Amino acid sequence: MRHDWIRRSALVLALLGVACSGTPQKAAETASDTAPPSILFGDLYSDAAKARIHPDTKTLADAVPLGAPADIVADYDKQKPLSETALRNFFDANFRIDPPVETVAPPEGLSLRDHIAALWPLLTRTTTKAEPGSSRLPLPEPYVVPGGRFTEIYYWDSYFTMLGLGPDQAGLRRNMVDDFAYMIRTYGHVPNGSRTYYLSRSQPPFFYLMVSLLSPNDPARAWAEYLPELKAEHDFWMAGETAAAPGAPSLRVVKLADGSVLNRYYDGRDVPRDESYGEDLAVAAGSSRPASQVYRDIRAAAESGWDFSSRWFVDGKSLTTIHTTEVVPPDLNSLLYGLEKAIAAGCVVADDPACAITYAAKADKRRAAINALLWNADTGLYDDLDWKTGKLLGHVTAAGIYPLFTGAADETKAAKAASATRAHLLQQGGIVTSTIDTGQQWDAPNGWAPLQWVSVTGLCRYGDAALAGDIARRWVSTVSRVYDGTGRLLEKYNVMDAVPGGGGEYALQDGFGWTNGVTIALMDAMAGPGEADAAFTCPVVTAP
Repeated sequence: MRHDWIRRSALVLALLGVACSGTPQKAAETASDTAPPSILFGDLYSDAAKARIHPDTKTLADAVPLGAPADIVADYDKQKPLSETALRNFFDANFRIDPPVETVAPPEGLSLRDHIAALWPLLTRTTTKAEPGSSRLPLPEPYVVPGGRFTEIYYWDSYFTMLGLGPDQAGLRRNMVDDFAYMIRTYGHVPNGSRTYYLSRSQPPFFYLMVSLLSPNDPARAWAEYLPELKAEHDFWMAGETAAAPGAPSLRVVKLADGSVLNRYYDGRDVPRDESYGEDLAVAAGSSRPASQVYRDIRAAAESGWDFSSRWFVDGKSLTTIHTTEVVPPDLNSLLYGLEKAIAAGCVVADDPACAITYAAKADKRRAAINALLWNADTGLYDDLDWKTGKLLGHVTAAGIYPLFTGAADETKAAKAASATRAHLLQQGGIVTSTIDTGQQWDAPNGWAPLQWVSVTGLCRYGDAALAGDIARRWVSTVSRVYDGTGRLLEKYNVMDAVPGGGGEYALQDGFGWTNGVTIALMDAMAGPGEADAAFTCPVVTAP
């Protein structure tokens, strides 16, 4: 029991990026139940990834060993070096590769709504026990996966997926919340996804909003129920606060020169990602910066969920110039404002007035900093800040709408943001992610389901139901049109042309959890399935 506690403590330190002599991180990385494949299998993994023996490196990261990892490694060490063909044969003989979710599909000829309903059981998984050597993390309750190559639960995806679960699936929604609560208790935070190679980073903190869905008429009651986990997640994001010097970062915290405390995306490791090993090596090779910095910034962008986007590039064009850890983003800080407000509300229900006052004060300070430092009067949107220079980066992206979504925006700025959204981001098929086309998936011409929901509900929150309804109708119409033509629900869409999306480091995926959830939720807000004149009623969003 004591050994398990020591190992878990070491893991938490490693995930936070804390170097307490180097020993804890090493212990955490080599623990067989939490070590990522690149550590567990060493040269075998790196050689297989570099040789691209499978086109998608995530296939390697998700493969399940057919024997004890130590025995497989020992056998490989005896045989290497191997030719590419021999290496592929060795890997395939020693690992099981499970099929992607897209190999199963509901019956043909269903309406869009019925197709989505039929997808939920196909996307639901139960993994209560870990297979030895597998990267998959066990979870106590059933959960919904996105689909395609994504066969594990993902953090921020799941909030938007849950929006589409009906009253008869309330138990599944609760199960997913409990899975995330379990991960917070076990690992100290919610990892990017339920894989060992995701443990060093998180994703946008939507847990408090998931919890609110359990009690939509009285969210504070649900926040009180999960108060320990909400506080623990806040602690994870604020872990560097006491160590940060003015004008400098520490872990995920940035203490700005004026004393304001805001947050950035970060990752506890600075090596190539297991799921994109060869790709990351290539990016680092093309950069003038130290490879470890490039890897950290790539990983931080993956924590943001926007992997990848021009908003993280110094030159606005090339992934080789990525500097995510130098950026203070409005989306992350808006969500942390919402988390602080939720904790305060939960503390009121829990009859802990001191706690309520503390977190309400944190939220007030963060809101003031967001409006003072992250508002760009030139673009009319909230913007990314370079903490090193103290200058806004001039990014026109859907991330600039997040302060409306969580209530962090002041009224005047919200009205200007609505106008800028209509002028720069509204397209034929919905809200475009950014105004720059780089070939990356989180840029033009793509639009994503979560950004449609954030925009629609944020605009509704500040009284612009007309624009919100326009966005909702355009998005649902796009999804419906593509479904009618392909029979598929897609990960992302080209909203400039209202066709399937593209770009990024992997093929377009279908399934797809968050598209399903947001589309159902927006259809429920409309009188018809996307007609131009369909009536629209703002969705009720339970938020502090």
